[in-house]
Amino acid sequence: MQREASELVHRLARDAEAVCRYYLSNGRRQGSYWLVGDVRNTPGRSMFVRLRESPQRPAGKWTDAATGEHGDLLDIIRQSCGLLDFRDVADEARRFLNQPRPDLEPESGIARTAARSGAPEAARRLFAMSRSIFGTIVEAYLSRRAISNVRHEGSLRFHPRCYHRSAEDSPTEIWPAMVACVTDLDGRITGVHRTWLDPERICKAPIDTPRRAMGNLLGNAVRFGQADDVLAAGEGIETVLSLRCPLPALPMTAALSASHLGAMLFPHTLRRLYIARDRDAAGDAAVTVLTRRAEAAGVQAIVLSPQSKDFNDDLRNSGIDALSAALRIQLAPEDVARFLI
Repeated sequence: MQREASELVHRLARDAEAVCRYYLSNGRRQGSYWLVGDVRNTPGRSMFVRLRESPQRPAGKWTDAATGEHGDLLDIIRQSCGLLDFRDVADEARRFLNQPRPDLEPESGIARTAARSGAPEAARRLFAMSRSIFGTIVEAYLSRRAISNVRHEGSLRFHPRCYHRSAEDSPTEIWPAMVACVTDLDGRITGVHRTWLDPERICKAPIDTPRRAMGNLLGNAVRFGQADDVLAAGEGIETVLSLRCPLPALPMTAALSASHLGAMLFPHTLRRLYIARDRDAAGDAAVTVLTRRAEAAGVQAIVLSPQSKDFNDDLRNSGIDALSAALRIQLAPEDVARFLI
């Protein structure tokens, strides 16, 4: 382990500025140093990272003048990403080192950020840094929304320290988050959706826009199960997970918004599409567009309507037995026996 860590530190030090620009994005370069508030990427100037190597002072070494903390670039990756195990830190370091090296800004010699904010690469990196939801606030949050047996097929993860900024010039806040991967029809991750959570109240964090997606979303979705001939599609993650409680074997997708629901792409094997409707104007518009597109593709479209605003409201207000009974009369008869518990 010590030899592996030493090798990674040496390789990271060759691109010390690129490491800082990616993991300490709230800082800035000043001469031969990168200045930032602390190793957790807080804005400020207390911590400085050496960017150039000298005989007695290797690149990548850092010191926090306010706390006396010090370390190397692996420590930066560990602390800024909220990682605990060395294996996770090493995996993240290798992912960074194996990506294409950043270009230089014309004439300035300053490296661009290794992965643009919102890019699929950044989305894949965030999902890889996250871990299982088992025993976490994500599981507790969903349970409070009556989704007690979370059938997510690996599409949901937990990040204990996920960054949030209300605007470009706003300070960075750190909250735990539910992270969902957005994939294309071939299963490639193209984006992620984050739901920031309040660990004390076990609800959405008290911030502007506690839900955000990044990456390439159009036509793609958060997928629960592998679609074949039958698929259910809805807008929100919790809406779709609520449907999976009585329909655990039915593959489903969450498009994340009404507009994206209307634009979702169909697997070539699809023969019947259930559209989980939200009871609002945007939901009705998405149903109209998606039904028209499905029929044009030779796919039977069946609309599933909730009793309340959406299916999570139905599940919380009436329970799984009532939701099952309401769905039984809306499903195709052959799918009742095939999918409904």
